Amino acid sequence: MSLSLSSQAQSNKIVQGLLRDSLSRIVSGATVQFISATDTLSTSSSVGGIYTFNNVKADNFKIKIASLGFEPFEKEYTFPAGESRMLVPTIQLTPVANMIEEVVVAGVVTVQVKGDTVEYAMKDLKLREGSVAEDALKKLQGVDVDKDGNVTAQGEQVTRVRINGKDFFGGDVKTATQNLPANIIEKMQIVDDYGDMANITGNKSGESTKVLNIQIDPQYNKGYMSTIRVGGGTEERYQATGMWMGLQDKTQVSVLGNLNNMNAPLFDFNSMGGGARGRQGGGGGRQGGGMFGGSEGITNVGSIGVNIRHDFSDKLKAYGSYSFGRDDNNTLSNSYTNRLAEAIEEDSDKENNSIRANHRFEGNLEWNITDRDYIKISPQLGFGNNNIDNLDQVRQLIGGDFSNYQVTNEINESTAPRYNFSGLYNRKLNDKGRNLFFNFNYDNAVTETEYNRELERWLTDPNNLNLPAADVFEKTYREVSNKSWNAGASVSYTEPLTEKSKIELTYDWNNNDYDNHNKQDLLASEGSSASGILNYNYDYDYAFTTHRVGASYMYDGEKFKYSLGASLQPSTLKGDAFNGSTTELINRKNLNFIPIARFEYKFSRQSNITLQYSGRSNEPSVTQILPFEVSTSETYTTIGNPELDPEFRHSMNLRYRSGDFQKGTNFFAMVRAELTNDKIVSYNKTTTQAGLGAIQEVGYQNESEPVYSINSFYHYGKSLKEKTYNLMYGGGISYNKGIVYQNSELTNFEFKKNITDNIGINQMLFFRYNPSENLEINPGVRYNYTITNSSLIDLNNRNTSKITPNIIGSVNITPTTIFGLDLSKEFNKGYSSNVNPFIINTYIEQRLLKGQRGTIRLQGFDLLNEQTNVNRTVGEILTDSRTNRLARYFMLTFTFKLQKFSGVNPFQQEQGPGGMRRPRM
Repeated sequence: MSLSLSSQAQSNKIVQGLLRDSLSRIVSGATVQFISATDTLSTSSSVGGIYTFNNVKADNFKIKIASLGFEPFEKEYTFPAGESRMLVPTIQLTPVANMIEEVVVAGVVTVQVKGDTVEYAMKDLKLREGSVAEDALKKLQGVDVDKDGNVTAQGEQVTRVRINGKDFFGGDVKTATQNLPANIIEKMQIVDDYGDMANITGNKSGESTKVLNIQIDPQYNKGYMSTIRVGGGTEERYQATGMWMGLQDKTQVSVLGNLNNMNAPLFDFNSMGGGARGRQGGGGGRQGGGMFGGSEGITNVGSIGVNIRHDFSDKLKAYGSYSFGRDDNNTLSNSYTNRLAEAIEEDSDKENNSIRANHRFEGNLEWNITDRDYIKISPQLGFGNNNIDNLDQVRQLIGGDFSNYQVTNEINESTAPRYNFSGLYNRKLNDKGRNLFFNFNYDNAVTETEYNRELERWLTDPNNLNLPAADVFEKTYREVSNKSWNAGASVSYTEPLTEKSKIELTYDWNNNDYDNHNKQDLLASEGSSASGILNYNYDYDYAFTTHRVGASYMYDGEKFKYSLGASLQPSTLKGDAFNGSTTELINRKNLNFIPIARFEYKFSRQSNITLQYSGRSNEPSVTQILPFEVSTSETYTTIGNPELDPEFRHSMNLRYRSGDFQKGTNFFAMVRAELTNDKIVSYNKTTTQAGLGAIQEVGYQNESEPVYSINSFYHYGKSLKEKTYNLMYGGGISYNKGIVYQNSELTNFEFKKNITDNIGINQMLFFRYNPSENLEINPGVRYNYTITNSSLIDLNNRNTSKITPNIIGSVNITPTTIFGLDLSKEFNKGYSSNVNPFIINTYIEQRLLKGQRGTIRLQGFDLLNEQTNVNRTVGEILTDSRTNRLARYFMLTFTFKLQKFSGVNPFQQEQGPGGMRRPRM
């Protein structure tokens, strides 16, 4: 018995310690590992900075600590002989250079501001069981999620998502936020990301993008979770989705599958991942939030994907994904167009069917060769196959009188393979900050498209009934081949001057090359000939090359950081175009001087401000530079300009963050200003011709007058009584200046300059009452007002406004029965058709089985059947458009969830996991 008691005592040993920073402040949320020859345990430091390991068996062990903003810590210890508890001496973590120390600014949850990162802890969120990451995002101050799942943080669109710092399914935002269970998330970070070079060296330049990084709680690093959902409903609606995620120490595997016709795609194939170096060069308003979506048209979705991450060792890590998706979308739309200067009006009804199939593979290999050498390699492959069938019926009036009626049917088929290979290498030359960084990329994309187009006109004059078929009928066949490749490389050398200052020398080379072929034939019809301007055949090949050489001085103080310098960028736009026997040469050279400026100032532990300048060149598009007249129809011709210079865009970003954790308030603000020199503007000539109606010719020139835009955002949040009451108020003002030249006379080639000023005012006010996980009520209102002025056209009474009050809520009727409601009403004013839809969505669900692993839900969408979408664009042309959306239907679904993790106590497991997000729920 004595031997048994002795053995039990030895197995119940406890190791405990405290974490502080260099200013003796506690460090919470750090990942702490206990590593011995027989076992590895993981935990996180508490809000008091304390970590604890129970049931320790080993006498010799290592403590390893990782926390964002601090250098990694690692040290070996020996358990005192004969003791049952060991108190590890307080560990002091060293802040990482180039990081502002954390600031607590309480909002709906505890917020830590760390330089360009805003970190939200998930611990205090009142989330109902079964919630996903998107549900958590909706509760974060300064973060907004719209009905389609798009995420905006501090006024800027979140473009990528990472799990534990690594891309998840190529960075698809919705793939992660709508499928990752919320209960396994420890914290979320909104990062102003400046790319791999900034992440490795701390030297930030260029424009940043908003990235969401989701940190998984270390206690869930060994086990699995799964969700399966099936459902059917009225209007032949169906859904079948599945998710499985397995984690085993150094390996993570995720599998997702999705079949539905509820406008819920699983992956976004519009862009591929950034890799080690993103592609360089290349030449809207958001609407109300809620838990139900409003994607345009009706889409049948089928997709499947797998994401894998494996750490071969602490130095060698690999991760990547394969995704496949097929979307079949049918969209009905109506638009009203008014060419204000020429008094030409068009009313159009369109039916569009598009079938898109995409494959995507992305991989990353990271290798810390030594403590000083780091390599990252990122291959990417993609292939798309698209088929589009578009029917457009247009009724045209000139001066208020009927001119003609046109029906156009166009069928497009295209394939688009693409591959990319990028990489980087970083070498720490000494321990004082001397550093050498190099990266490169090669990207190749080809798009082959075939257009079959038929157009037929009906004219109002009875005498036109006897016109030849060629005058009322067009049938064209067009083949387009667009090949492009981008290659680039950059090198950065950093030399420390003092403990707080250094200089950086940089060189960047980038080349965008385009090889294009465009051929169109007018096909003969009965009684018509196949000749004229609609027959053309041309090839064009050109490249845009830039070299950038720069130097900057960087200072990194306790309160104030800044970078000052300059760079020179010579650029060359060179190539040629062929059209039969005609050859046109393109050869343009430019030199730009680009300031380098970045400032960060910390007013206090609770607020900071950053100011960033960046500049870049954009080459003309292939349509703008082609030196031939191209007529895709008898009524539309483009005339390119080989003398175009590249645009140069100056951007300035000002961001301010502040909060008071004692008062439960926070404030975010952002102002972004852009000024473009040599802006490429269009020269539009619109005339009328009997039998054809409006005829348009479009050309291009560089504008001598600077063109600029300003956008702003602010958000104020306050929470009371442990986040039971939450107030959110914010909005912004935008201003955009547009320039276009116009002419409506047949024989006059003088164009008049039209300057259009667009002002948008957006405001929102929301209140959340959330006393517990069982009750949440979110009333609010959004307001949008647009003002448009023109120097040539009278735009009186062209302003529009939209007021959208809504209320979203859910309540537990019983511990296992939940009722939810989403009400939204639009009040539109100033549009050609002021539809004011009232949208009612609701659901009731019953949870069952052990641990509430099963859920039956009955939901109703758009009960009044008023779902629609209204938009306006105003310039020299005013366009009001409406599109169909998913309308009224009812759906019954069954969901089964299962998870099992070692290190999580049985009570926690019985609470049930999160689950795959219901489409638009």
